[in-house]
Amino acid sequence: MTVDHDIRAALMPTGVLRASINLGNPILARWDLESQQAMGVSVDLATELAKRLAAKLQLVVFDAAGKSVAAVTEDAADVGFFALDPLRSQGLYFTAPYVLIEGSYLVRMDSPLLANDQVDAAGLRVMVGRGSAYDLYLTRELKHAQILRAPTSPTVVDEFLAQATDVAAGVRQQLEADALRLDGLRVLPGRFMVIQQAMGLPRSRGLNAAAFMIDFVEDMKRSGFVTQALERHRIQGAVVAPQRQE
Repeated sequence: MTVDHDIRAALMPTGVLRASINLGNPILARWDLESQQAMGVSVDLATELAKRLAAKLQLVVFDAAGKSVAAVTEDAADVGFFALDPLRSQGLYFTAPYVLIEGSYLVRMDSPLLANDQVDAAGLRVMVGRGSAYDLYLTRELKHAQILRAPTSPTVVDEFLAQATDVAAGVRQQLEADALRLDGLRVLPGRFMVIQQAMGLPRSRGLNAAAFMIDFVEDMKRSGFVTQALERHRIQGAVVAPQRQE
């Protein structure tokens, strides 16, 4: 597959494909201690994109979604892997989602809260990861509960305990892992949102580059690449997003 010169130039103006990788979402990426490298579904997609562009890949790794988004929005990286959100679309073009994951709530075992719709109540404090998809969503949706912000998504539960808040919000898999790691915690049943994970690029790169990326993601879903990546990295609870409707 030969990619048009103008598309290659738009996607990687430095001559290297710089991919922004967020380690704050364990569904997408994690730091492998043995290899001292980032690994995961997003890294696999970035690697395949670089291969198709016949380009060298440079991973730009961050510990939080907000930092990763900022890098791409500010042209410090060429592509990234983010949850769809209207606020982020102001500076980015997005593909359709490639993976769907759940946003859930965690509480203490003795909490009176039993359902998601009980969380938005006066006097309750909800801990979220700063700049995460669920931070942006809950900032719009919660009308009565107070939102507090941890520096990164993986530190949400630790901050929830340290600051004695009522609820922790995050990716279900991260919360379930924390509930196993720490005693006396439980995840509320169901979800408060579906997080649509997509690829994004700076709006400055133009519509043709965006169209190429949209087609790339659809091919990754259609070919089974995303399914195989989820299986390879043993990711549970995430599903491949449906094909984009024309």
